[in-house]
Amino acid sequence: MPPSYVHRITKYDPADRDERGYYTGAEDTVSDHGPVETAYLAAIAAFAEASDIDRLEIREPAVTGFVHFGREPAVEGHGLGGLFPPDLTGYHDGAEVSLPVALELVRAMLRDQGAWCRLEAGDEFTAHVGWDQYVYVGSNRPCEQAVARTRELGLFPEPLTASPYAAEFDEAEVTEPADEDFWARVRTALASRQTLLLDETYVANAARWHRLTPENLDTVRAGLGPRALLTVWPDLTPDVDAVLAALPEEDSVEFVWEAQDGTISHAIVDDTEYEELAALVADARAACALPLYLDERHPLLRAALPDSDGVLRARW
Repeated sequence: MPPSYVHRITKYDPADRDERGYYTGAEDTVSDHGPVETAYLAAIAAFAEASDIDRLEIREPAVTGFVHFGREPAVEGHGLGGLFPPDLTGYHDGAEVSLPVALELVRAMLRDQGAWCRLEAGDEFTAHVGWDQYVYVGSNRPCEQAVARTRELGLFPEPLTASPYAAEFDEAEVTEPADEDFWARVRTALASRQTLLLDETYVANAARWHRLTPENLDTVRAGLGPRALLTVWPDLTPDVDAVLAALPEEDSVEFVWEAQDGTISHAIVDDTEYEELAALVADARAACALPLYLDERHPLLRAALPDSDGVLRARW
């Protein structure tokens, strides 16, 4: 169950909204990187303190993808520099962080720097950031003192029935766990195909690619990130020129290739970038092109890693 008490916290005075609820005042929708931003963080901290919360769980983490919708330019590291290493170890669904780290994640989200996630403490507390610096905080307590503190900070806490970003409003696309039955099917496919391509999406919009063989399957499996989304495709083809020649005249594709050193890379490209792509993959061992539209993507298998107790808690 979601928290019973939900507030939308913004810098936008409700008196400056029209009859449809749209803000018509003069406040900018871009973060000031200063006192207003600090006020937002202090308000969330006040609600967390009133809820006796000092640690939060990262849920549905994401980083900048092919299209960045933020109002500020994306930055290198997605705004996570100093919080997590470059390979994003520790930034995954289900990771638990201290309240100070959670507040820094909120800061990155307020700045639209690329990272986004929900922050939760079971059904007791939630915090997430929406468009235009709308912050939503939910608690299982009324938090009257935190509401008053938010007003003192110059922000406007407005009670809501529920946050529009609440997890219960999202329908999971992947409900199959990558359990022993899943891995048995992978082994069966490998027995006939010998090599498969595995897309390990460990954070939304961030992936690692692996060429699976009967010999390396257990090693690859042991190194997969917590709660990763696993998508199994037919193997890359060694005829890279044929893959390049078959690229569509229009639309974008995801191009995946293996370099001579065995490194597998991927890029989203369209027809204006094919010449540059051909130069980039001139020495590639093998490649493939995957469609971007969900209704055109037909992998062999798709599942999400369950937790160590066998329960699938990841939301994909």
